[in-house]
Amino acid sequence: MIPKNHPRYESLMTRELIVEGVEKGITSIHGLIAQGRGEAFDYLLGEKTSKNALKAEKVAAATLLLAKKPVISVNGNVAALVPAEIIKLSEIVNAPLEVNLFHRTEDRVKKIIKRLRSLGAKKMFTKTDALIPGLSHERGKVDSDGIFSADVVLVPLEDGDRCKALVDMGKSVIAIDLNPLSRTAQCATITIVDNIIRAVPNISKFAQELKSSNEEALREIITEFNNKKNLAHAIDDIEAHLASRQS
Repeated sequence: MIPKNHPRYESLMTRELIVEGVEKGITSIHGLIAQGRGEAFDYLLGEKTSKNALKAEKVAAATLLLAKKPVISVNGNVAALVPAEIIKLSEIVNAPLEVNLFHRTEDRVKKIIKRLRSLGAKKMFTKTDALIPGLSHERGKVDSDGIFSADVVLVPLEDGDRCKALVDMGKSVIAIDLNPLSRTAQCATITIVDNIIRAVPNISKFAQELKSSNEEALREIITEFNNKKNLAHAIDDIEAHLASRQS
């Protein structure tokens, strides 16, 4: 039992969720490595959401609200860390969920779908009748009515190859990635450099606030955003935090 007054409580509890996900067959064992890598970058960012990340999260919310056919991709780590939060976001922006895995097995897919439905997920794409062009068979499996035909895809904790393949299909891709130098971060249309446990609730909050905005106002938010500058600012945030620790 981890005491709540432990200085690393939140971080340790997050690790426990990933371990629990592995034990339940939801998360791949490789997800432990991905979590550790992301946590290392979160240290460099000061384990907090920057103003720059908040801006990207607001842009993501506006993009999802404007989308004609948004879809949220869910992998094992997402299902372990923020299942209820991702379902809430799905409902706010009317974006169905679709399980899409790097280390794919049908057993894991079924377990993730079952977990999401047990927590209240109603809108889900569950077929695997289409392939993302340029990806090997198992990794490219998607629903023809879901990710394959979506105009906007939120891909938290995605791998770079699939992110690029989705962009190459002409989709707007929103990525959540703590490493601003990763291939995913560099390929995405909008990159949120923040911890997923903070990012998803933030996007939901902005989406709720912006829901009554007109199309012109939403488009203005998106037009003012530049992802290359966003990534450069994220690197600046890391440098600023490291400098603050040295003083």
